[in-house]
Amino acid sequence: MSVRVSRLARLLNMVPYFLANPGISKEEAARELGVTVRDLVKDLEQLFVCGLPGYGPGDLIDLSFEEDVVSVVFSAGMDRPLRLTSAEATVLLVALRSLAEMPGMVDPTAAQGAIAKIESAVGSAALVANGEGLDASGASATAQESTVAATVRSALQRDHALRLTYYSASRDAVSERVVDPIRSLLVDDQTYLQAWCRQAEGVRLFRFDRIDGAVELDEPSVPPAQALGSDAHLELFSDDASLPQAHLRISAAHGWILDNYPMDPVQTLSDGSVEVTMRYGSLDWMARLLVGLGSAATVIGPKELVEAVRERARAALAAYDALEV
Repeated sequence: MSVRVSRLARLLNMVPYFLANPGISKEEAARELGVTVRDLVKDLEQLFVCGLPGYGPGDLIDLSFEEDVVSVVFSAGMDRPLRLTSAEATVLLVALRSLAEMPGMVDPTAAQGAIAKIESAVGSAALVANGEGLDASGASATAQESTVAATVRSALQRDHALRLTYYSASRDAVSERVVDPIRSLLVDDQTYLQAWCRQAEGVRLFRFDRIDGAVELDEPSVPPAQALGSDAHLELFSDDASLPQAHLRISAAHGWILDNYPMDPVQTLSDGSVEVTMRYGSLDWMARLLVGLGSAATVIGPKELVEAVRERARAALAAYDALEV
């Protein structure tokens, strides 16, 4: 009997289904799952890149479906239909809500649909007991997608170019540029658009919360072939030799700074402090950062940066003196 179910539920139960029906034909499987053969193949291709943490060749679900029949080579532990406990459903709901709140990663409507189905399957009573799923009024919370995120996601789906108005924190400047979107990424709990920047003629990462405006253009996204299929550009802070370089000393008690800023250690001194270098695009921005770090960072060079930090420090002290009058 043909039964239509959501794609998520179908994917979760496909591996046990094919284990129970070894060598079944694509046509028969599609008929029983209530989908077309084309959609079945899409589901199999999706499962082919799913698996266990590590996600290496030996961790992913392995299926054979090149011929007319489908068989499971490696199940990655999905040997029986999924049955979520209340605790498991809660963890899944928390993850889905987090994903829905990250701009540009998923369609919030689709995520909310999955959340609603899980809530319905598990039961609202179990979710209330775990303190998840309902707001103060008892209604399920709904994530709202920003106009910028929706525009970028639309351009990615339709392979269209984008015109972005973007704030660069490293240069402390707003610029407008046309980009060819490649994909959206999650890096260090922030969402980014990876795209070919026509102005810079290179792959760049654009943080969603720094995109001030986005316009989807009526022209195709055409990133060069060398920009695709490589993760070489995923480093957020590349060492651009054209930018000036600061020479700093970070105190031993403030080693956390090295984990939060793109600094390259040069040497560790006898007192535990570390000499580092750091590229910067704006002298004013860099001076503002260093003044904010206070005694945790000492500027060794270059000379213009030392003077800029001194001037900002003097201005700050003068402002304090004015307040005391």
